[in-house]
Amino acid sequence: MNLETLQAALPDYFAPWVQALGLHVVSFDSQGVTLRVPQNPQLSRVGGMLCGQAMMAAADTAMVLALINHFGAFKPCTTVQMNSSFLKPLSNQDALVEARVIRAGKSLAFGEIDIRGADDGKSVCRATTTYALL
Repeated sequence: MNLETLQAALPDYFAPWVQALGLHVVSFDSQGVTLRVPQNPQLSRVGGMLCGQAMMAAADTAMVLALINHFGAFKPCTTVQMNSSFLKPLSNQDALVEARVIRAGKSLAFGEIDIRGADDGKSVCRATTTYALL
C-alpha cells in the first residue's frame, strides 16, 4: 500500500459530497491511516468551528481507508455503529483524523478514531466504530 493508492480510493469508493471535504491522506502505517481535513468556511459554523457532521464524515471515511490499508484492497463494508464524543471545538485550523483498526475478523471490523487540531495537536473528538464486512 502507498499514499497514492489510498488517496486514489477517495474518488473510487466515496460519494462526490465526501470528496468535497477535500480530504488528503497524510500518513499510514500497519495499524491505520491519517487524513487532513483542510479548514474551509463551507464546513464551518460561527467562529470558524469545524462542524460535527464534517468530522463524522471524515472519521467514517478515514476508517474505511484504514480497512483498505489493513486488508491490502477494498472490501465492501458498511458502518454498523459509530459512537462519538466531542471534546472541544476545533476552530481556524485543519483537522487531522487518525483512524486505527483495532480488530478485523471475517464479518466485523472495529476501529478507533482521534480527531485533533493540525496546528495545536489537541484532541477534539474521539470515536469508536464497528463495520460489517460484506
